[in-house]
Amino acid sequence: MDGFRFSTHVRVRFAETDAQGVAHNSVYLVWFELARVAYLAEHAGGYPALRAQGIEAFVTEARIRYGAPARFDDELRVHARCGEVRGARFRFDYVVERDRERVADGWTAHACVDGATFRPTRVPNWLAEAIASAEA
Repeated sequence: MDGFRFSTHVRVRFAETDAQGVAHNSVYLVWFELARVAYLAEHAGGYPALRAQGIEAFVTEARIRYGAPARFDDELRVHARCGEVRGARFRFDYVVERDRERVADGWTAHACVDGATFRPTRVPNWLAEAIASAEA
């Protein structure tokens, strides 16, 4: 997938489908989260590294555009990239594919906050550098 250096696999579980065997629209956010957590684990020590520094990263906004339906037992690839790191904010973009067919795409916006006060705080330099390195 052009422009994406990271991806992870997801298999559609039965519990994620409706009566017609189609993945429910809500699980795409779960798959985005799986990819985001794996991305951060590979490139920046993961969410535990953030929390160890007293930082939380909240989702502030999300968007999903659905294409082809995903069905029970489909093997999907979820591509993720991170960008737009500014101040306290950063954004992840995602593409969900099945056999190179686009199933969905979207993004999530995030804000770093102090873990004790929940007040906005800048994206830590080490995280911004890890993201820049991962995306280079």
